[in-house]
Amino acid sequence: MAIEVGTKLEGKVTGITHFGAFVELPEGGTGLVHISEIADNYVKDVNDHLKLEDKVLVKVINVDKDGKIGLSIKQAVDKPPTAERPPRPPRQGGFERREGGGGFNRGDRGGRPFKPPMGKTSFEDKMSRFLKDSEERISSLKKNTDSKRGGRGARRD
Repeated sequence: MAIEVGTKLEGKVTGITHFGAFVELPEGGTGLVHISEIADNYVKDVNDHLKLEDKVLVKVINVDKDGKIGLSIKQAVDKPPTAERPPRPPRQGGFERREGGGGFNRGDRGGRPFKPPMGKTSFEDKMSRFLKDSEERISSLKKNTDSKRGGRGARRD
């Protein structure tokens, strides 16, 4: 019988590496259980979960053309069906979800809050607002850097 994807088999751990464990299958083949397929939780060290000669139930998750067999221990365990989560209750405190999702806007990062323009603005209006905003930022930046260097009229002896 050929090894097919989706079948569950019992095998024996024959080798342990930092990236997973090699499992000998009943029909003489050997497959690899990648470290990410050992347990549902984070696995830092394979040796914490498996030992040499351990008998494990594995599920075949892929078979490559060159004969490499990918196995999973965590998928071989039948989990009880989880109940669907109940819908979240509405938020309290006046916060409402904004359209488009996401949670951050300029106001959250300490910048100026975004004020949507009233009505349609022309390209020239947008450019003049951008220019004004840029000039304010540049002057603020120059003020801060000049004071740290001693200012413009400072004498150097």
